[in-house]
Amino acid sequence: MNGVRFNKICLASQSPRRAQLLQQIGVDYDIQPAHIDESVVGGEMALEYVERITLMKAKAIWESKDYSREYPVLASDTAVVVDGSILGKPESKESGLAMLAELSGRKHQVITGVGVVYDDEQSYVVSISDVQFRPLSLCEMEEYWSTGEGTDKAGCYAIQGLAATFIESMNGSFSGVMGLPLFETAQLLEQFNVAYWPTTQTN
Repeated sequence: MNGVRFNKICLASQSPRRAQLLQQIGVDYDIQPAHIDESVVGGEMALEYVERITLMKAKAIWESKDYSREYPVLASDTAVVVDGSILGKPESKESGLAMLAELSGRKHQVITGVGVVYDDEQSYVVSISDVQFRPLSLCEMEEYWSTGEGTDKAGCYAIQGLAATFIESMNGSFSGVMGLPLFETAQLLEQFNVAYWPTTQTN
């Protein structure tokens, strides 16, 4: 990065959870959501999908005519995976309940990728966590859906919210399951000379 120091990034996401996590480690940012087609390509594995979508988001903003390119663009994508199948965001109550039923009493993976783009440089890291759900009753699943908490979340649940009571155990990154793994994110920020807590941090 030729010694250039950045005090801000562009967050290519409108997720309040990712913004909250960046604030947690003292990162200043502007928000510019990336609007891309997030459909899974036929035969695409979950790890490949998350990497492709993450970097597509970052590149879409960097290459946008509306972006100033003053500082790096950071993007992230999260996939909930059961038996190799990617669970996206529920499109209806029926699909949401089906997702929760699929997670009930089982272990699944949460894969979250983080990518940064600046000029002709790009870098990507990934966090993989194992999450074990306790068995859920139909009544519990319907009541959870009615709260609205999982309606815009991959896998139809939020680990940082009411769904924490569903989680028997977890091995991995709590912040990664939320949507932005902070350990891996800090590694990328250091690589691109972006300031975060502590302010005395150097590459």
